[in-house]
Amino acid sequence: MPRILFYVQYLKGIGHLQRVRLIAEAAAARGHEVEILSGGLALAGFAPEGVTVHQLPALQAGPGGFRDLRDADGQPAGRAYLDGRRDRLLEIVRDRRPDVLVVEAFPFGRRQMGFELLPLLEAARGLEPRPTIVCSVRDILQSPRKPGRDAETVARLRTCFDHVLVHGDPSFVPLRETFAAADEIADLIAYTGLVAAPRSDYAPAPDTPTGEALVSIGGGAVGSKLLRTALEARPATALAEAPWRLLAGPNLPEGEVQALRADCPEGVTVERFRDDFRRLLSAAALSLSYAGYNTTLDVMRARVPAVLVTYSGDGGESEQRFRASRMAERGLTATLADRDLAPATLARAIGEALALAPRGAPKLDLDGAATSADLLGRWGSS
Repeated sequence: MPRILFYVQYLKGIGHLQRVRLIAEAAAARGHEVEILSGGLALAGFAPEGVTVHQLPALQAGPGGFRDLRDADGQPAGRAYLDGRRDRLLEIVRDRRPDVLVVEAFPFGRRQMGFELLPLLEAARGLEPRPTIVCSVRDILQSPRKPGRDAETVARLRTCFDHVLVHGDPSFVPLRETFAAADEIADLIAYTGLVAAPRSDYAPAPDTPTGEALVSIGGGAVGSKLLRTALEARPATALAEAPWRLLAGPNLPEGEVQALRADCPEGVTVERFRDDFRRLLSAAALSLSYAGYNTTLDVMRARVPAVLVTYSGDGGESEQRFRASRMAERGLTATLADRDLAPATLARAIGEALALAPRGAPKLDLDGAATSADLLGRWGSS
């Protein structure tokens, strides 16, 4: 069985890491030897089944955005820190000698990680035997892209990569909609379907609470405004008397979590996270969340009425807006831009979500983890 090594770097939200986890677990379930090189903050409880995790010296985004690289303590990552991390990465790759190296996002994104990814790719190409090198990328890229960026991406893919796994369903969003040069790499591209968790993860247990409004913000690095606005909107919704559960994520500052708990009325619970999140979602009356890749797929798998709030950051983030609008066009969810987030607008969006057609299965391929694992296994054995 092939040895598959994943590289993943999350800088703010944990969606990249969670998507890699699902694929890695699917590959391990097929008997492959699977390892993850994780470069973000260490995530408590992150222990993919059957997968070895190598935690690199952590990097996160600072107040200056994704190019403001900080260490685990929030201090600027200096040259010595970055060099040490790069050297550790290369040491692991040369020691493990994978049959397949999967690099998440790069070169479509994560260009700020070029200080270690370009040496990584060079080292991998120099191994004997040379591993199959795969780019793993979600279906919707950020826009606008700088002039010449697409040509640079194509050139790097042609030079360094053998395949591009696009984690999407082309009937939902083909890559060319957000990457104009997609036809130039058509021979490299393999669509996997959307990477949702297995259906079994969503089956409610006998003790799973039912009828809740579930408010979640992923990792919690952003999202406190959504939690606060949900509390304020609750009395104006049809679920005013229902129980509400707010999941703050592992990265929301503890002071904000405690303040939320202090302000909660009867019937509202605030927690960091739940291991049974997907089961809770399937039994919920409503989901309120940001429109990240993973949460959107959880909503589709769970078939729960949902409001997707689109995160725009400093105005340059477009992926969530694109995804949420496509969901709304299909009548699957209601959507609301974060700049318009207020108690009244959120209450209206909740009403729209509850008025949508009864829960039904979206006609999209959500089995991208299994397909990705099968492709990686095949490429690693050839």
